[in-house]
Amino acid sequence: MTARVLVVDDIVSNVKLLQARLMAEYFEVLTAANGPEALAICESGQADIVLLDIMMPGMDGYEVCRRLKADARTAHLPVIMVTALDQHSDKLAGLEAGADDFLTKPINDLALTTRVKSLARLKMVTDELQLRVSTGQDFGIEETRPQVIDPKNGREGKLLVVDDRAASYEKVVKTLSVDHEVAVITNPQEALFKAADENYDLVLVSLAIENFDALRLCSQLRSIDRTRMIPLLLIAQEADEMALIRGIDLGVNDYISRPIEPNELRARARTQVKRKRLNDRLRESVQSTMELAVKDSLTGLNNRRYFDSHMHNLFDQAAIAQKPLSLIVMDIDHFKHVNDTYGHQAGDDVLKTFAERLCKNVRGKDLACRFGGEEFVIAMPDTDQELAFVVADRMRREVAAHPFVVAGGGVQISVTVSAGVSSISGAEDSVESMLKRADDALYAAKRNGRNQVISEAA
Repeated sequence: MTARVLVVDDIVSNVKLLQARLMAEYFEVLTAANGPEALAICESGQADIVLLDIMMPGMDGYEVCRRLKADARTAHLPVIMVTALDQHSDKLAGLEAGADDFLTKPINDLALTTRVKSLARLKMVTDELQLRVSTGQDFGIEETRPQVIDPKNGREGKLLVVDDRAASYEKVVKTLSVDHEVAVITNPQEALFKAADENYDLVLVSLAIENFDALRLCSQLRSIDRTRMIPLLLIAQEADEMALIRGIDLGVNDYISRPIEPNELRARARTQVKRKRLNDRLRESVQSTMELAVKDSLTGLNNRRYFDSHMHNLFDQAAIAQKPLSLIVMDIDHFKHVNDTYGHQAGDDVLKTFAERLCKNVRGKDLACRFGGEEFVIAMPDTDQELAFVVADRMRREVAAHPFVVAGGGVQISVTVSAGVSSISGAEDSVESMLKRADDALYAAKRNGRNQVISEAA
């Protein structure tokens, strides 16, 4: 996995050393000598990850990080703070400023490559989600703005600790319970089922579980749909370098080494919970965008785009199985008069109420769509033309018999509908032909006085 890494340091020798190490791992490396230069590069979208030195003249690394995380254009950019200071308070200050990780000089090669690879993977996922959301915005489906990560929103998470040693997990639980709800499971064989059954924000796995390969559990968590997106944090010994390398390759998000420093553990947990919540919001936004792409926002019915896609599947299935398939095209009579007389809000109320009545009269396997304006279409699998006519006429009579209540209940409007019905007819038929025949029958109903259903000519 590669990425564009921006190295920010005012000391040339430090820059060259990091540049050489990263290029040896096939990362593309950019450099900046100060904070303002780094901000300009990040704002232009050239970097995927930032390696940021803390001690710089003028604008220090903390301030650069705060500015990056406060700007919607760069808020999702992973930042690794690099410092010669070995005080936990300095590391904690970097994470509280919004940094995603930190490295202490002299930088360990394992720590450098694993941290960068892990954050590069995270950045790819976030970029893909952001792209899908912004694509929906470009098509006018949803107004979506970049979200700024709140440094304080990584608290009150639901965490699972997988560890079989009480002396180890009790300290972890005590540390993390300050910010989170923490559960412990001592049997790693059961941990997979527990993680799949409950919605955890982070799973912490000890590499020191007796007679068990903890990386096997990590691999299983990454292979199951329900747990694939849960962040994983390994608890390791200093001698576990090879296991950590393999863990990062398997998709582990982070690790912490024993002896565990409580503030560092809390900060790393908050970072992972914060990132999960961000990506959860992005996925929800993607799902919402997808739904809006195929649903009519006013009535909640599927739209023309969805019909065009799925009607062909229904048609092919009916043709292969040699089963009937029918279409009903319905249109609200004199709908323009409703809008002109009572206003567009009343017109919207009529459309929504009509959609509700339509849904009550069709089956779950039927495909009901708003075609546009006041026109609706229903595809009915396993339904011949005679039965489709009965259904359409039943809906027509119900609409005519019950006035539509609009304007908050203050006005009742009498409404009628006209409908045309067609059915699949032979091997040479097509969706387009069926739709045209139903549409022609609808217009025949309109010409004949409206408030009626006509089937295509036999």
